[in-house]
Amino acid sequence: MKNKAVKKGLTYVFLGMFGIVMLFPVIWMFFACFKTNNEIFGSLSILPQGWSLEAFVKGWKTTGTYTYAQYFINTFALVVPTTLLTLASCSLVAYGFARFDFPGNQFLFMVLIATLMLPNAVIIIPRYALFNKLGWLDSYMTFFAPAAAGCYPFFVFMLVQFLRGLPRDLDESAYIDGCGPFQCFIQILLPLLKPALFSAGLFQFLWTWNDFFNTNIYINTVSKFPLSLALRVSIDVTSNIQWNQVMSMALVSILPLILLFFAAQKYFVEGIATTGMKG
Repeated sequence: MKNKAVKKGLTYVFLGMFGIVMLFPVIWMFFACFKTNNEIFGSLSILPQGWSLEAFVKGWKTTGTYTYAQYFINTFALVVPTTLLTLASCSLVAYGFARFDFPGNQFLFMVLIATLMLPNAVIIIPRYALFNKLGWLDSYMTFFAPAAAGCYPFFVFMLVQFLRGLPRDLDESAYIDGCGPFQCFIQILLPLLKPALFSAGLFQFLWTWNDFFNTNIYINTVSKFPLSLALRVSIDVTSNIQWNQVMSMALVSILPLILLFFAAQKYFVEGIATTGMKG
């Protein structure tokens, strides 16, 4: 019993030290918010010489026309609809592949999975040309449209694997009770998909929130910039960069992601653990 307690204690110590190592960049960024440029680049001490919120205040106001309040609003206006549309479209596509046997089912699913191997650099030019013809450039439709069309094969594959783990007896029972295919999906299967949907939603939320490449290509107006572009602008607009202000806004921009991850951690782990199980 004593050996078991010692092993458990050592495990917690090891995990705690490993966690500190993994979080060290965030810890360093937090303390950098209170340092001057000379301290950041000229001192090895992790602790600042003084504690002041001036960097947060000035960083939030920015040196441009818009404050970070506008950039936060833009980010949520971009990320939340994209995430919800992704979950709606990908769950329907996954339901079709997992529960219906139609001609070409296996071939189309194979093609869908094959698109996972396409790098973004291959599709960015034709996608840009298409959005240009549709008049969607410099708008969030460049993100909403692919999400609504189920153009994320990774999430489709994740949900298909989860649906294949649910017994078909549930569908048959629903059909006997008079449900149609859509009613069966909405009333029976969708509630059971909650863990997988949380996982997919969290992934999409994180990826879209942190996306710099696509937003930099499609969004050109400063008033529509999300946080990823706003942080880059804060480095470009001044010759004498105050890095404590940049670090403070970078820290503020990742706080929603940290809070979301810990709030949805239970469902996230459950969704990952049960995806692909069959029973």
